[in-house]
Amino acid sequence: MSRVDTAPTGAMPAPAGLLDRARIVARPGFNRWLVPPAAVAIHLCIGMAYGFSVYWLPLSRALGGGKALACPAGTSLFAELLASNCDWPVSDLVLTFTIAIVLLGASAAIWGGWLERAGPRKAGFVAALCWGGGYLIAAFGVFVHQLWLIWLGLGLIGGVGLGLGYISPVSTLIKWFPDRRGMATGMAIMGFGGGAMIGAPLANSLIASFPAIAGQNVAITFAVTGVIYFVVMTLGAFGYRVPPDNWQPEGWTPPAESGRPMITTRHVHLHMAPRTPQFWLIWAVLCLNVSAGIGILAMASPMLQEIFAGKLIGAPDVGFTALDAHQRAAVAAIAAGFAGLLSLFNIAGRFFWASLSDRLGRKNTYTVFFILGMIVYASAPSAAHMGSKALFVACLCIALSMYGGGFATVPAYLADIFGTKFVGAIHGLILTAWSTAGVIGPVLVSYLRDAQISAGVARSAVYDRTLYILAGLLFLGFIANLLIRPLDDKWFMQEEDEARRELAAHPAAKVVSGSFGIGRGGFTAGALLAWLAIGIPLAWGIFITLSHTLVMFR
Repeated sequence: MSRVDTAPTGAMPAPAGLLDRARIVARPGFNRWLVPPAAVAIHLCIGMAYGFSVYWLPLSRALGGGKALACPAGTSLFAELLASNCDWPVSDLVLTFTIAIVLLGASAAIWGGWLERAGPRKAGFVAALCWGGGYLIAAFGVFVHQLWLIWLGLGLIGGVGLGLGYISPVSTLIKWFPDRRGMATGMAIMGFGGGAMIGAPLANSLIASFPAIAGQNVAITFAVTGVIYFVVMTLGAFGYRVPPDNWQPEGWTPPAESGRPMITTRHVHLHMAPRTPQFWLIWAVLCLNVSAGIGILAMASPMLQEIFAGKLIGAPDVGFTALDAHQRAAVAAIAAGFAGLLSLFNIAGRFFWASLSDRLGRKNTYTVFFILGMIVYASAPSAAHMGSKALFVACLCIALSMYGGGFATVPAYLADIFGTKFVGAIHGLILTAWSTAGVIGPVLVSYLRDAQISAGVARSAVYDRTLYILAGLLFLGFIANLLIRPLDDKWFMQEEDEARRELAAHPAAKVVSGSFGIGRGGFTAGALLAWLAIGIPLAWGIFITLSHTLVMFR
């Protein structure tokens, strides 16, 4: 590998630490197809955030057993955080998910620039500590029946792990696959959508295997899965490599002009991007798209159980409140499969829609998301009242594929508008839209549910109004997407500024452009083994998901 050495004569560079970025710069002969499995491994773990809903009903009746032991009337939220003698309402438990998503966006925005400097390995390892450690803290919280510890573990600390784990591979894979930008962003975060597909049925099986005394089954489940997630995420973090500066795939050269006005070949600096209208329009597009989908994901398991109840197990006349303990367990298992099925479409949509956006363009792809999304969200209540489980599930599966596709497409959208140099950090900033959506979606769904139940609305109809409101949010997103235009020249960095910043960022060595034999190989034996390591758990998750789905439609 040829380098231009600018280090002072006689100066000895400090040895790179095990987690440092300099330690993971790829060497000649490295196969770029080894990087995506490392990213997917981490995202499969943190993607269990989408499966949190399987915990809510067992935790909401941890002390009362078959029926929740309600706190005294008038108990404040602060008092419920410290209460150890009554069960927590589902709406309070859902706030754990909300806190985690808020911290995801906040941590991605705060430490996105640090990640670009420190490298994905260090960020991935810190994410493993936070996510696995957060589960252990939550396990202790359930054991002592303290809601604030669950918020602290899975919400606050786990949320930091979500943010760092989520953005750690994005800019890395965009740089490894500049020739397939949309596909790269789809690979970068497709695992996040599939986390619940594996984690939800696993958690449900563990919960059913341990004694359900004061929530001990959930506490043990938290502890076991927390250790598993830490180990898998650490292995993924150590699998990361970054390309040398100015690396490009052999035989590929970037076009001098893209010929497409919505794709720039220049770069906007991290500090300038939030000053542009386009940044905030993309922020709104992501926020509104996510608000609709995330509200469904946060309540997927309770939603299916309450709307269809006995219909899921061949007892069409049995409503949710009339289910006995055995029926509740059977319905919960099917609902866990439903959460997994949504994850299957979530993960497939991330790769499918992001790859398709390379052909359609990012703006046109989001237009499809919003128009089709409005149709399926508005149709879901009618499907439920018709008693058509297949149509209801199909509506939400299509919606969730576009929800996942929106996440996977937005990094490429940002790279098209702002360039690739700071796309990782800009993506971190834009994820504050996810934090906002993490409040809007779950709170909207859960609190409207509680309000409808309090008003005496039948459990099978408590989500109707919410689904219509979510369709309205997608209409607003459609308008925001229409307003996005290419950036004016004044926002782009000048070539001399880019060269100066590049030299300042890497004063000791400047890599001469070229492939250096790096990134070759395709699916070699090593790459195949790496993909099998994530493919086998995914295959298990798909099998369990489809098995539970078939039960749903008997």
